Amino acid sequence: MRRNEKEVIDIIEIEKMLKKADICRLGLSVNNEPYVVPMNFGYKDNCLYLHSAKEGMKIEMMKANPRVCFEVEVDTELVDGGEVACEWGMKFISVIGHGQASIIEERTEIKEALDILMSQYSKRTEFEYQDKHLDAVAVIEIKIDKLSCKKSGY
Repeated sequence: MRRNEKEVIDIIEIEKMLKKADICRLGLSVNNEPYVVPMNFGYKDNCLYLHSAKEGMKIEMMKANPRVCFEVEVDTELVDGGEVACEWGMKFISVIGHGQASIIEERTEIKEALDILMSQYSKRTEFEYQDKHLDAVAVIEIKIDKLSCKKSGY
């Protein structure tokens, strides 16, 4: 990171930011063509969990190249610099990660991953799922191998 004073290295603080975020922007690339898509997600034990339709651009790209990048941000706030444009700014905390994506196939693991994802947005930890919904969804696990966090303006 270019500005060391903005770097967060405490993994507990980074994990708090991952659990606080609402949206994950997933970056994929195939044949030198990048693609970024905002997604709901869940985080646990150095993995992200996402859900998707079983078909579509992100699934095809993931199959062709399972290396992915993701970004989340929290606590964003505009800093009004007044009349001078270059005095404006943004307070934020962002986490960027890289990892290997795969589609979970085992039904028990799919339910566990969906519970993690649902818990991201709820105080509950267990949920019920209808078979027709489990059959229709692709659940993606991203095993994170690199994380960085930047805190600016705080």
